[in-house]
Amino acid sequence: MPITKITALVATIATLMGCPPQNTSIDMIITGNTIYQGSNKAPIKGVIGVDAGKIIFIDENIPANLQANTVINANDMVIAPGFIDPHTHACNDFTDNAIPNLNANYTTQGVSTVFCNVDGGGNVNVEETFNQYEQQGIGTNVALYIGHGSIRKAVMGRVNRAPSSDELTQMKSLIEKAMKAGALGLSTGLYYVPGNYATTAEVVELAKVAAQYNGVYDSHIRDESSYSIGLLAAIEEVITIGEKAKLPVHVAHIKSLGVDVWGESKQVIELIKKARDRGIDVTADQYPWRASGTSVAGSLMPREILAGDKSEYLARVKDDAQWPELKAAMQENLRRRGGADSLLVSDPTRTDLRGKTLAEIATLWKLSPIDAARKIIISGNARVASFNMSEPDIKAYMVQPWVMTSSDGSPGHPRKYATFPKKHAEFVKQKQWLTIGDFIDKSSSLTAKTFGLKDRGELKVGYAADIVIFDKNKFMPKADYINPEELSEGVQWMVINGELAISQGKLTNNLAGQAIRQNQVTKVNQ
Repeated sequence: MPITKITALVATIATLMGCPPQNTSIDMIITGNTIYQGSNKAPIKGVIGVDAGKIIFIDENIPANLQANTVINANDMVIAPGFIDPHTHACNDFTDNAIPNLNANYTTQGVSTVFCNVDGGGNVNVEETFNQYEQQGIGTNVALYIGHGSIRKAVMGRVNRAPSSDELTQMKSLIEKAMKAGALGLSTGLYYVPGNYATTAEVVELAKVAAQYNGVYDSHIRDESSYSIGLLAAIEEVITIGEKAKLPVHVAHIKSLGVDVWGESKQVIELIKKARDRGIDVTADQYPWRASGTSVAGSLMPREILAGDKSEYLARVKDDAQWPELKAAMQENLRRRGGADSLLVSDPTRTDLRGKTLAEIATLWKLSPIDAARKIIISGNARVASFNMSEPDIKAYMVQPWVMTSSDGSPGHPRKYATFPKKHAEFVKQKQWLTIGDFIDKSSSLTAKTFGLKDRGELKVGYAADIVIFDKNKFMPKADYINPEELSEGVQWMVINGELAISQGKLTNNLAGQAIRQNQVTKVNQ
């Protein structure tokens, strides 16, 4: 065998064994005194070697005769697996323009991977979306669901009825195609139109298709408050879907929304614990904010009013004959959310209203809060921060071992730019609800294990080199409810697939992200 092939073989074997080849050069060496490998392991002092996008060794010292193209001395900064956000709307920002594709609002939070097509949305053609991202380049890794709402609209529009047998078959076919293309599983937005029009039985039948390909079921549940079936019944519905469809189920952005269900976190947690005890794989994610992000229409409008296209539902809102009944329903929804003072317009596109509560707008316009809301909706709607959660519930959910960190990042809410640093600054450093090890686990390892990302979420030999290095004293959110689009600070280096996305605190403009396709092309036995 030629000497060059022998040398290459030795180097490959050494790398696979976790020992870098001698007298050679690799892409990157990172040294530091506080390396968190993930899974809540105690930090170590040492050296990480990175080459060809992978971690090739973790050791106490730099091996002899080894050089690197890039050397990072992190000193006492925190070195951790890149964070994985399981619930984002980040893909709405990806265009053919390379700068938005950087996903800078996430990388500056330490996030190396985002999940999209949540809440039942997104492009039904998962393969096409993956191919587009790979062709144009993306700043973070991206995994995709297949959205129930999107396939329902594609097959039967926004009508409020059950699908026919043929329509159900068509929806199943779209899910199967997406799962073969590498989707994580099926996502639903049962609170939203048209997902809200689906029965539990419909969702079970569709989730069974995802289950055949080892997929998961992720849901913005039907009711996080007391709008329709109630919070506890909505949690029971998720559990039922997992039990009947035989797949892991995940509650998106778990919360107790509104005064009627404050304190119900205890019963929710008990329901989930009992389900887990009997073998149903139930998990959840949570964003660390007291305010959710939605719109005036989304927070106050009954779901049946939103049926059909925009012109149809606006016609109902404008109809004076329907208005008295609609107004009463909106008033009740406003009460649930805590009143007109609890809705703060944060929409960057509504400069005329931004920074004002619904109560303040109503006073300014000399209208009742509901009449003011109607006027806002007719004039184009507006994103709001809805202050509807209690701190005891937030804490109760956050400390559960099956609850991970997410942003649910959407326009007009600081969670899109500042979720992970906020969680660290407020709930690790200030309130000490979590240790830094807990925070890192819930932001990386737990998420990777839950969703089957087999080579991410930990710092391990052979794993993808997604690594965040941040100054724990400077890792801070800059965005707030009035200025929701300020990049966070404190991430000094961000490595994605072995390439620097952030170097010495500055964005590099590298598009090193990858499309993460799940290994789900082989059906499991039913």
